[in-house]
Amino acid sequence: TMPRVFAQFPRCVCIIDCFEVFCERPSNLMARAQTYSQYKSHNTAKFLIAVTPQGSISYISDAWGGRTSDKYITENCGLLKLLNPGDQVMADRGFTIEDSVGIYCAQLVLPPFTRAKKQLSRSEVENARQVSRVRIHVERVIGLLRQKYTFLQSTLPISLLMHDGCDKLSMIDKIVTVCCALCNCCKSVVPVN
Repeated sequence: TMPRVFAQFPRCVCIIDCFEVFCERPSNLMARAQTYSQYKSHNTAKFLIAVTPQGSISYISDAWGGRTSDKYITENCGLLKLLNPGDQVMADRGFTIEDSVGIYCAQLVLPPFTRAKKQLSRSEVENARQVSRVRIHVERVIGLLRQKYTFLQSTLPISLLMHDGCDKLSMIDKIVTVCCALCNCCKSVVPVN
């Protein structure tokens, strides 16, 4: 069943966001540039996560370098191909992917922008509150993931990001996928009522 807080968004299938995990500074200059996150001022691995309205993790991307934009990851990780016509995807303002979501006849739900206006209208403020009330759940799931698996709060060895020749996934991809699956076995952070 759909939690009550999602009443305004009955077709919402997921809330998306990215999170970053610190990694050691690569010795290779290209790898160093690709993993350096301006936002975190550190070398990082970045993941896109999708959380259902019920609070389950429905998608986790492979690791990307911290320099990669949220938009690029979303458009290239394969998540959008899983959307059905009429689905709503909720995201933060930084995800300027409305056209990409629209290709799949789905809708992107974002908090309103002030754009050239000095302030939002009363209805836009209320809409922003409703979106924020719902969007906070992806942040809570990411927080739970980091809290339960504290190595995601540490600086990862660069070896975990490397691919060995015979495997498509790096060790960090496998570890984060298992952590997400185990989080789904825990009590949901989204209240039903």
